[in-house]
Amino acid sequence: MKKVASTFIFMLALIMLITACSSGAGTKTNNVAENTPANTEAAGNEAATNEPAAENAEAEGDAAAKSTIDPSISGEVTLWTFLDNKENDAALTKAFNEAYPNIKLKVIFVPFGDLHDKLQTTLAAGKGAPDVALVEQGQFPRYSTGNVLEDLLQPQYDAGKYQSLVSEYNWNRWSSIDGSKLLGMPWDVTPAVTYYRADIFEELGLPSDPAELGEYIQDPDNFFTLAQTLKANGKYAMEWRDSPVHWLGDSIGYYDSEMNWVRNSEEFVKFLDISKQVNQLKIAPHDGIFSDKGKQRVKKGESPMFVVGSWGARGLAENFPDLAGKWRATTMPFGLNVGMGGSTFVIPSQSQNKEAAWAFTEFVTTSEAAWKLWIEESVQPDYKHITSQDWYINHTNPYLGDQEDYKLYTELAALLPVRRYTRLDGMAWPIWLEGVLAALDKNVDSKTAIQQTQENVENKLKAEKEKLLKELQQ
Repeated sequence: MKKVASTFIFMLALIMLITACSSGAGTKTNNVAENTPANTEAAGNEAATNEPAAENAEAEGDAAAKSTIDPSISGEVTLWTFLDNKENDAALTKAFNEAYPNIKLKVIFVPFGDLHDKLQTTLAAGKGAPDVALVEQGQFPRYSTGNVLEDLLQPQYDAGKYQSLVSEYNWNRWSSIDGSKLLGMPWDVTPAVTYYRADIFEELGLPSDPAELGEYIQDPDNFFTLAQTLKANGKYAMEWRDSPVHWLGDSIGYYDSEMNWVRNSEEFVKFLDISKQVNQLKIAPHDGIFSDKGKQRVKKGESPMFVVGSWGARGLAENFPDLAGKWRATTMPFGLNVGMGGSTFVIPSQSQNKEAAWAFTEFVTTSEAAWKLWIEESVQPDYKHITSQDWYINHTNPYLGDQEDYKLYTELAALLPVRRYTRLDGMAWPIWLEGVLAALDKNVDSKTAIQQTQENVENKLKAEKEKLLKELQQ
């Protein structure tokens, strides 16, 4: 399990660095409800007083998953995955065959980049694709047009019965741009989390309790007071100097369901100003915490705070085992909620074994047996019938000082705002990044910089946008 966990974490970190951190920011992934102290408190109160609802969700989910299991279904399912672990593959196959003894599962590992390139090629060619493929969210828009993937809302799949069991964010990100089709089955969810050294914060007289700190850093003034206290003691409060405006961007996306640019608002002006302040105060080294230099900073206590997806605790434990019990997790700063990663299982339309493919896809994403395996790989569920179970919600993490980490992650996942993913996102990113960095380095007025960046994106991507709009009308 260690090998696959390391592989999974490495791939997530690599995706984050490639797609969003070339400037330095957080991730270029996920997703406009604010995590204000009031909202956080309300979410906590609801969780505390709504136990019957949780029980109903558990029963509803179990019934939905079990009612469709038909042991008589036979066939062969070929799965392409970028997770490389034969031990886990064997365990998953065994669990699946206990439910579906007549389906042969063939798991094929394909390296991350090769898998997505090969899948795109085979889908375009009309042959050669697997029956099921694990697709990362940043790559998903490659396949969201052209009817190359099965719509899982169709009667033969009836995936819609699970919609009430997952967050609106996690459901919609695997939908077609207009929301009319479900092209990927929701699987994991990765809300952004602030990890911090509670012992260092306590020594410096800073809020060290997760709930107290989470509320405190929602206010930018409080955050910068904290950051300057850390700086005065030779420590950093962030990784990247331009993170705040990118975090906001990741929460909202680039385009809405009608392909209108959404990164031009007073909120973006505000967060670009916050990024400027981060840059001017030099409270971020502009380097990742898991880089070689970053690891040295962590070991010296110079990087006691950073924001990353909810897999971060596993990364900390693997890289810094001697710091066990000193780290804690809390919400993001500035009232933001952002998804930082995730994947989905898709069924190519050219599959010749669609009934068996759906049986596997449904099992691997919704069954308790599968999720007890995925948890070992630091993959976080988003299905209420799983997250409401005692073995999950009462989990404590010794590395985080026995904090109830899964409970926190589940609360944060429920707050993630809906955003759309399009294939123009990756094209827009370097143009957006250029505009942000120019504003920081040349102190361009934030409102002007946001407007100019929009104009640059729309001019440079005009032809690609028109092409995509035509495809969406077909």
